[in-house]
Amino acid sequence: MKNFVCLSLLGLLSAAHLHAELQGIAVPSAGKLYHGFYWDGVGTDTHDPTEHDVTPADVARYEDAVGQKTAWVYFANNWFESRKFPAAMCGWIRDLGKVPYLRLMLRSDVDQNRVEKRFSLRKIIAGEFDVDLRAWAREAKEFGSPILIEWGTEPNGDWFSWNGKWNGGAGEGPKRYIAAYRRIVDVMRAEGADNLQWVWHANWSDEPEAKWNRFENYFPGDTYCDWVALSAYGPTTPLTENETESFSFELREAYPRLTKIAPGKPIIVAEFGCDLHNRHVNAAHWAKAALDELFSDRWPAIIGFCWWNEGWQNDNHKKHDSDLIITHDANLTRVFREEFSQHADKIQESPIVPAR
Repeated sequence: MKNFVCLSLLGLLSAAHLHAELQGIAVPSAGKLYHGFYWDGVGTDTHDPTEHDVTPADVARYEDAVGQKTAWVYFANNWFESRKFPAAMCGWIRDLGKVPYLRLMLRSDVDQNRVEKRFSLRKIIAGEFDVDLRAWAREAKEFGSPILIEWGTEPNGDWFSWNGKWNGGAGEGPKRYIAAYRRIVDVMRAEGADNLQWVWHANWSDEPEAKWNRFENYFPGDTYCDWVALSAYGPTTPLTENETESFSFELREAYPRLTKIAPGKPIIVAEFGCDLHNRHVNAAHWAKAALDELFSDRWPAIIGFCWWNEGWQNDNHKKHDSDLIITHDANLTRVFREEFSQHADKIQESPIVPAR
């Protein structure tokens, strides 16, 4: 039994070292940016959005509205719905000439701000889901072409159950997160799923704002991610009084920290957005300033971005619903179309997949 365990550990370590042969998408040439797409339910329909409602028609409508093609389609793979690799969804995304970018969501439901019971970090670390992870990885390997993948999204935000607040606090929380993250990656790499391009994704601000909860404490290590990512939002509800910082302010705060812990790693702004009806911030103005910043060449490590097109309910009052969907506001749609037209030479429309 001891020999078997040792061989298993050596296999996982070897998989990490052999990961240099990654079969992923390449960084665009200097000055160019990938443009990704995310879309989900509008928040007032009768179903509960689960972050994978996007269809090929949604992609086409969005690209027609903003006048620019997208390189990836971003969606959630919820394990409370299925632990199977989402082959059909990844397939139609690839058929469109785009790369699937999925959030691997080991969670019991879409509720937030609570302890996770079924897919806890302790259970992940203990290997309780290794069989499912291996099967998932084998199907991903069989899929063959590149997939962007993240697990443990925004770990420095206490809305998600993998944040340290829900996993032992300051002393244990970040350590457990890193151990679980590495376990997932090691298990999948051991299956030879080298077409998985791992993205480690932090929030621009640490919530709670405590030294132990800084996103640096959740970084899994250089060999455990290929890219790093950032979420950077304006106000996300009509009633939000704070969180009115500009996109440039958020980049100035987070970018130096990211480049320090992950020097040389490509950065994507995996999520940015602003509610259309907030009383304090105009979404079109906020977005224009954000896009100007992205196209400014002041942030050379950034290679891509993706607006969070979603709406959701916050309470029983319809007027309090969040709405960040670009096509729901003519001024916001115009901003994107004009910015993309003005900076068309800086957008890498198609994902660059090196020949194998």
